[in-house]
Amino acid sequence: MKVAIVGCGTIAHSAHIPAYLKNEKVEIKYFCDHRPARAQAAVEKYGCGIAVTDYRDILRDEEVQAVSVCTPNDVHAPITIDFLHAGKHVLCEKPAARTYREALQMQQAQHASGKILNIGVVNRFNTSVNMIKQYIDDGKLGEVHHVYVSFRSHRSIPGLGGAFTTKAISGGGALIDWGVHFLDIVMYCCGDPAPRTVTGEVFSKLGRDMKAYTYKEMWAGPPKYDGIYDVDDSVTGMIRTDGPVITFNGAWAQNIAEREMFIDFMGDKAGIRLQYGSDFTVYTAENGGLVQYKPEFTMGNHFEEEINAFVDCIETGEKLPSHIDTVIITARIMQAIYDSAEEHREISFV
Repeated sequence: MKVAIVGCGTIAHSAHIPAYLKNEKVEIKYFCDHRPARAQAAVEKYGCGIAVTDYRDILRDEEVQAVSVCTPNDVHAPITIDFLHAGKHVLCEKPAARTYREALQMQQAQHASGKILNIGVVNRFNTSVNMIKQYIDDGKLGEVHHVYVSFRSHRSIPGLGGAFTTKAISGGGALIDWGVHFLDIVMYCCGDPAPRTVTGEVFSKLGRDMKAYTYKEMWAGPPKYDGIYDVDDSVTGMIRTDGPVITFNGAWAQNIAEREMFIDFMGDKAGIRLQYGSDFTVYTAENGGLVQYKPEFTMGNHFEEEINAFVDCIETGEKLPSHIDTVIITARIMQAIYDSAEEHREISFV
């Protein structure tokens, strides 16, 4: 199967490209990036493929069956839609798009083309996450009535003044960058319950005076002080669903020197705390005593699992949990959080 990589940045090199190279069913035919040097560097590094700077050159190649879109958020929708209409299957990195409206356009293009569109919500292929989903499905937690989400870090705004902090490119800040993963885990584990109401507030506080911002770390840096900072560096809110109530606190940057990346699933029989990207602990009561235990297991590589599942579903037609029809629920929720914050009111889907 011939595939193309569109966007040769960090996520392509750390996740998509290595996973494709390990899959014996796949051959990477194109590395595409608007910066010629990055596309050519990928060809030289991996010893395969053709370097191109315009993704439209790939649209016309009938050999290419599938594409990974690893670009900045602002071009997820147009590039994905063009490839779907050209008859290619697409795996687009998260978030699906900057806005719910753009995500809907992608979904409509998928329905019209009949080709596969999966979104890079990679945690749906994570070993810990799938074990927790099985615990919930098996009823071991009882009724999961409340889920609390924390994705908080101490002064770690990425690439201050760059693409991550420019709303026109990214669509948002801490919520759309980190929150998308955390909220998607909750939705997946709880059976993708329909949202009913959303209330939220976002804050753009610590990074507004860019030159005065003192930071602990800056991945995607260094700072560009002549750039733009108009996104959320922290967020809080509540989501009512047909299943559990979800409450959350998130921050790229906060004036508390703690990094708290976890999800608490609280049921009436047991509860689970998932440490993001790692293991989890189960809390319950047995025979009149309080019990907690941490399952031991081998953690797989969720990016490899995601890519392998994408390749296999092209052959089988299986609809994966990361399909746009499912992931669009999270896109709708995030849009409602931003709308709620802008309008300072609760958003109802009922």
